[in-house]
Amino acid sequence: MSLSDEQKKQVVSWVSAGEGLAEIQRRLESEFGVQMTYMDVRFLVDDLDLDLVDKDEPKKVEDTDKPAVDAEASLVDDGLSSGSLQVEVDAVTRPGAMVSGSVTFSDGETMGWQVDQMGRLGLIPGPTEGYRPSEDDLMEFQTALEVELRKKGM
Repeated sequence: MSLSDEQKKQVVSWVSAGEGLAEIQRRLESEFGVQMTYMDVRFLVDDLDLDLVDKDEPKKVEDTDKPAVDAEASLVDDGLSSGSLQVEVDAVTRPGAMVSGSVTFSDGETMGWQVDQMGRLGLIPGPTEGYRPSEDDLMEFQTALEVELRKKGM
C-alpha cells in the first residue's frame, strides 16, 4: 500500500519527533487506517531516507567514574511500562526465518518470535495453550525487539 504525500509528511514528522518504528506502525493504523508490518514500516522509513532519532539524546558524561549510558540500553533497562519484558535473539536462527528469538512477557509467559523472509514478524506459541499477550505487552515487545535488533546491527 502506498501512502499519500500528506501521510508521508506525517511519517517524517513522527520520525523527527523521535518516534520508534513500533509507534509509527501503531499511529499509521490508528490515524490513517493503514496496516503495515513492522518491517514494512522500517522499509518505509528507509525509502523516505530518514534516520531514526532518540527522543532523549544521551548526555555526555564528563566524570570518568560514572559509566556512559547508552540510550537504547536505558530503554530496555528502565522498561517501557512494566520493566519485566525480556527479548532475546537466537544465536542460531530458526529454519525459514531471517532472525528469531524468544520473549518473556510481563506476566511471565514465554513465546518464540521470528521475522520471516518477507519481513513479517510472527509469534510462536509457548507452553500455555491459547495464551495471548496484552496489547501493552505487544507494543513493548515490538519496541524492545527494535532496540535488540539495532544493538546487533540488524
